[in-house]
Amino acid sequence: MKHSSNTSGENAGEARRRSVLVTGGTKRLGAAISSALENRGWRVMRSSHRGDAGADIVADLSAADGADTLFASALAILGGTPPDAIVNNAALFDGGAAETERVNLASAVRLTELMAEAGGGRSVVNILDCRVLRPGFNPETAYESSKARLLEETVKAARRFSGRIRVNAVAPGPVMVPETVREKAGACPLGRPSPEAVADAVAYLLGADFTTGCIVPVDGGQSAAIG
Repeated sequence: MKHSSNTSGENAGEARRRSVLVTGGTKRLGAAISSALENRGWRVMRSSHRGDAGADIVADLSAADGADTLFASALAILGGTPPDAIVNNAALFDGGAAETERVNLASAVRLTELMAEAGGGRSVVNILDCRVLRPGFNPETAYESSKARLLEETVKAARRFSGRIRVNAVAPGPVMVPETVREKAGACPLGRPSPEAVADAVAYLLGADFTTGCIVPVDGGQSAAIG
C-alpha cells in the first residue's frame, strides 16, 4: 500500500474542498472523470493497482482487503475525514471470474458500505455498462455479469442507506472503442458518446443532493433504440 497527500501549494481554503475518490482514476474513462471533477473544484484522489500509474493511492482491489486498504489510505490523506464522494470506476474486462467479481463488484459494494458507515450525506456513483439496461439482458462474460449485479446492488444500496448516503450510477455506452467498431445493439442514434459526456453525468449525480437510486445511461441513445 502507498498513498500520497499531494498537498503541495494547498492552502486552508483548498483543504476544505469537497473530496472524491475515483477508483481506476488514472487512465481511460477514470482519467476523464478525475479531470472533469478537478475542473469543477473537487479535490480528487485517483487510485490504481499499479505503482507506476501516477495514482494518489495504490491499492489492489482484487485482494480480499483491497477496498478497506483503499478507504484507509483515503482517510489518511484527508487527515481522518472520509471522502465526500466515491466514484466506483475500476473494472476488469477480461480477467478471471473471481478476480473480475472482486474488482468490478465486491470492491464497489464494500466501499459503499464504508461510506454509509461514515454517513453525513456522502455520495457514491457506480460506473455500469449500458448493455445491462437491455430488456432481458443475459450476461455472457464475467465482466457483463459483474456489471449486471452492480446495477442490482446500486438500487439495493440506495434503498438500504437512504438518508445516510446517496447511491447512483452512470451506464456508459461504447465510449473508449474505435469508431469503426459497432456494438451488437448497432450504431448509437445520437453518435458515440465521449468520455467527457460520461464525466458530466457523474459530476451531475455527485451534486444532485435529492437524487438517489438513479441510473443515467450515457450511450448515445442505444438503450432507447433497443427498448
